[in-house]
Amino acid sequence: MLKLNHRVLGNGPPMVMLHGLFGSMENLGGIARLLTDHFELHMLDLRNHGRSPHHPQMNYACMAEDVYHYMQSAGIERAHVLGHSMGGKTAMQLALAYPERMDHVIVADIAPVQYPPHHDGILKGLSLIDTSSLQSRQQADELLKPYVEEIPIRQFLLKNLVKQGAGGFQWRMNLDVINSQYQQIMAGQSSTQPFTGPLLFIKGGKSDYIQPQHREHTARLFPNAEVKIIPNTGHWLHAEKPELFTRVVKRFLQVED
Repeated sequence: MLKLNHRVLGNGPPMVMLHGLFGSMENLGGIARLLTDHFELHMLDLRNHGRSPHHPQMNYACMAEDVYHYMQSAGIERAHVLGHSMGGKTAMQLALAYPERMDHVIVADIAPVQYPPHHDGILKGLSLIDTSSLQSRQQADELLKPYVEEIPIRQFLLKNLVKQGAGGFQWRMNLDVINSQYQQIMAGQSSTQPFTGPLLFIKGGKSDYIQPQHREHTARLFPNAEVKIIPNTGHWLHAEKPELFTRVVKRFLQVED
């Protein structure tokens, strides 16, 4: 169990917000600004990400345990939990392990299934950047370009670079552990007891992370789950259409504007 870096803002019922792989709490800042009038938002950096501690173990059981202990320390008896991608899997693991602590669960564009490796280019490109001799983020961007063609994804990844006072940069995320524990990060969820509370999957219309063949396994774990699709969005649906995304969230939570 690690003590997670966090930020609390807004007023209302508590909502815990969990980011995705290679990210940090800042990635959910766009939707957080639209939710602060309705909820007390607890934005967390998951282990080995953002400003949270690094640890050689990284799987959904320990990540969910980190979040549970944060809730304990913050005096949160029950909360809505919203997670994107890896954060969504952590939210589902938390719901399966501690159903009595959940109000509603919102999972953005991920299913509780094992995914095949699909970050090979990103991991290889990042690992080839010598941060100790790096002169600028622009130089890092050029080094990463052969492995990651999409400019927005490179910009997102390079937010993890932190300039050092004595020169050079370092990664804020724990890249070595993300590499070594990658299969654990791709793992799915399982449980002998389903989570029967309210859960909403929000799918990007152009994303292939949630597929029809995932339905049976998902229904066994989350029999009361709903699915909403946001058209013309990819995996980063909350960043592409934050206003629509938050409208879907508030409708699910029966919040009046």
